[in-house]
Amino acid sequence: MKGGILEVFLETAKGIRHTNLIGKPKYYVIIECGIQQHKSKSSKGEHHNVSWNEKFTFELSMSECQKLTHLRLRIMDTELFANNTGFVGEAKVYVEEILNEGNEKGFIELTPKPYNVVLDDESYKGQVKIGLKFISNTVINERGRGLADIERGSDDTVWMKLVNFCKMSLLRLPVLGRKLNPDEYKQI
Repeated sequence: MKGGILEVFLETAKGIRHTNLIGKPKYYVIIECGIQQHKSKSSKGEHHNVSWNEKFTFELSMSECQKLTHLRLRIMDTELFANNTGFVGEAKVYVEEILNEGNEKGFIELTPKPYNVVLDDESYKGQVKIGLKFISNTVINERGRGLADIERGSDDTVWMKLVNFCKMSLLRLPVLGRKLNPDEYKQI
């Protein structure tokens, strides 16, 4: 099935809301892309300058590329004395034009830039910085969601043939270091 790969690089956040009354906050981000979702690791740093530096990959079919309008990044805080998490804010990144241009050109990459974080009351508090890369016209062989093998054209198949040939040659390598019996000559 033809489609594309959207890579999201979650870099940093600045000036976001501090929800803990006591202790240092531990922020993480839930990134939603259509029906797919990824969760980042817990943050490093203070709430004024939070750092993740993580990359997430979303494999999209052609129909998903045509329907997808935005990514949703929900910033959450792990509460110190509770098992639940606190909502810090969210950012929506509109990707419709990026996907369209990436499909036309075959590849598009945007350097990380800040997006406003929206609070529950629709006000803004802080920014989250992300970068995007979209690679179109990749073949996605699905074996179940999340366990997809990706082939990027015929170069991979030639490469795999070369790797398999080398594996076969290495299997025969122990035979070369010793004297062969007449029966073993037939096997080589």
